[in-house]
Amino acid sequence: MLLELDVPILENIARQLGFEARIEETARVVTLELRAAQRESPLLLFDATDPGNLGWFSRCQFYVDSTTGNVLQTPFKIGNVRERNGRVRSRSVRIQIAKELPAKFRMPGRQPVNEQAMYAVLYNLLGALMDVGVAVCGTGVVQPVAGRGEGPRART
Repeated sequence: MLLELDVPILENIARQLGFEARIEETARVVTLELRAAQRESPLLLFDATDPGNLGWFSRCQFYVDSTTGNVLQTPFKIGNVRERNGRVRSRSVRIQIAKELPAKFRMPGRQPVNEQAMYAVLYNLLGALMDVGVAVCGTGVVQPVAGRGEGPRART
């Protein structure tokens, strides 16, 4: 299954939710590098295993596998954006949207997979990063940027 995503629509979704977007498109993926420049606090990408985040975890609708960056039950991958010194930017995120999906791919609730559905799920994901929270499950390449410490984990 091949999705034909419209870059101006993706930019508009990001802008509506308060993000500045830089978008790159290839034959297989669309990559959005998003920055919440006007936001003073970190994006709500939090550690699902931290007991201090139980309130967020119970409300969130998106979960990220920290080892792969896959946003579960979506064709999205999420990743941190790093500064030149390696430090994670707490108000930026990179999202990849797969344009080629297996024929048997299904969204939650067996929702049909099409461009409109992808736009709606992206809108909800970006809204969750700003207001509700997105849970990072496990330890891996995707690092939480919000939570009890309100910042990136120290590197060890």
